[in-house]
Amino acid sequence: MNAWLLRITGAGLLIMLGMAIGTWATTSHFRPLLDHQQEQAAQCAAVRDNLAGLAQEQGKALGDLTLAANERQARAEQALSEAKASAQDDYATANRLQQERIDGDQCAATTSIINKELGL
Repeated sequence: MNAWLLRITGAGLLIMLGMAIGTWATTSHFRPLLDHQQEQAAQCAAVRDNLAGLAQEQGKALGDLTLAANERQARAEQALSEAKASAQDDYATANRLQQERIDGDQCAATTSIINKELGL
């Protein structure tokens, strides 16, 4: 019976020794690979965060550009409206000048009309 107990204890020790050697071999083989994968995952996360920040900045810049374009368009429409309003008097004057008829030389007539308009 002592022999059987000794054999079972020896077998148990051999199994435990095999498990320890297997664990050490597996760890020494896979640890560098696992560390490398974790490093790459950390780099990917950093790049993703950087790209997300850049996309956010780009979205803000695009929004600012859109607002600026809308403001420019509104100012241009306002300027066009003001120009049309101020040009109405000039159009009316030009139409009146075209409708006036002065006998004689056309150059003299034109000079006379312009001088009259300018108050000369």
